[in-house]
Amino acid sequence: MTDNTSFLRRRSRRDDDGKKRGIGTFLRDVLIIFVAALLISFLIKTFLIRSFYIPSGSMENTLQINDRIIVNELVPDVVSVKRGDVVVFTDPGGWLNGTPTISATSGNPVSDGISWFLTQVGLGAQDSNDHLIKRVIGLPGDKVECCNDFGQMSVNGVPLTEPYVNLPAGKDRVSADDFSVTVPAGSLWVMGDNRYNSKDSRYNGDTPSKGFVPMADVVGRAFVITWPFDRWTWLGDYPDVFRGTEREGE
Repeated sequence: MTDNTSFLRRRSRRDDDGKKRGIGTFLRDVLIIFVAALLISFLIKTFLIRSFYIPSGSMENTLQINDRIIVNELVPDVVSVKRGDVVVFTDPGGWLNGTPTISATSGNPVSDGISWFLTQVGLGAQDSNDHLIKRVIGLPGDKVECCNDFGQMSVNGVPLTEPYVNLPAGKDRVSADDFSVTVPAGSLWVMGDNRYNSKDSRYNGDTPSKGFVPMADVVGRAFVITWPFDRWTWLGDYPDVFRGTEREGE
């Protein structure tokens, strides 16, 4: 009887130890998976894709305020930027001065802390207010002019028919102001689709970049709207619009 009791006690201790080791192993595996997921998310944010929200109406109706987008960060370092691409870029200096923005924080330190953390690993978009998003119209060396007798803009002498442009009722010119520029090396000429409500290259000539966006400031190309779900769609670069604008040697 005593031997049976001792055996049962030893077996019970072994079972308890096994359960403790099993729980410990499970928690260790969960921690490893969590850390690995964070590392992968950080690497993805750093090198591949990143999430942003739209803080202003300058790209309406292509993008609406508070739309969430995913940006391909391989552009322009690995994949070349193209005319018609919708790109996110950091402020070249002075572009955001006086621009109304949506608060990126809620005032709740816990939720704001979580949002900040998610942004650091590429799963959040708290830093969107520090960036701008516009459509690329001119590449380095392009001559961009507006407007011809039909109210169109032209690139390298080729008039553009732009279906993505949002014009106020009664307006038939794609820009309220005339301009003629040649894009310098290493820079872009960008414009919002909401042409009469966009502080873009046209209206930043007095900033350090003279209205152009240095290629080094481009974060990447927006390629999909992910939120809200009913607005999920791919963002195109409209190659037909810019067909024939290529310069010799492109």
